[in-house]
Amino acid sequence: MKYLRLLSISLILFEIFSYKNLVNAEINNPSNYKVLSNNNKKLSISNVQYYLNQGDNFIKNGDFEKAKEYYVDARKLAKQLASFYADLNTAFIGVDARIPNEMQKKGKETLKVLAKTNERLAALYIKNEKPDVAVPLLVETIRIMTPKSKIGKNAYKTLLQLGFVETTFKG
Repeated sequence: MKYLRLLSISLILFEIFSYKNLVNAEINNPSNYKVLSNNNKKLSISNVQYYLNQGDNFIKNGDFEKAKEYYVDARKLAKQLASFYADLNTAFIGVDARIPNEMQKKGKETLKVLAKTNERLAALYIKNEKPDVAVPLLVETIRIMTPKSKIGKNAYKTLLQLGFVETTFKG
């Protein structure tokens, strides 16, 4: 047994088994491995905002069809994100309180962006004389943002102007 210990110590001393080649760990920033938190954020609120900004740019240039495409893409992504955050929130309730708190925060941000998307898309449909397509978007906006919020009040006011509702909201 002594000979094995002596042999291994002597091999290390004479660097027959170099310890330098055995260590392959790199010192990198661990956030580089978080693909969705760096650049190229496909599933993020900032990507929804990007679609909204692109749609706004097309509105300014008078290309309403292209703007509609970007608004629809923004809406789809925002709904998808809100669903994912809600599912994660539900899954972690009672397991780790920090995760539902984070998911609620992100979900609220997503719903605000979804409401903005609905508002812009509804305005575009109304401009294109398709108020029947705008009504569900406005109703959804009121549902997710509450009637007392600024965007909820605006959505209800638009429903009133369209004649979908008749009672004014005094909230």
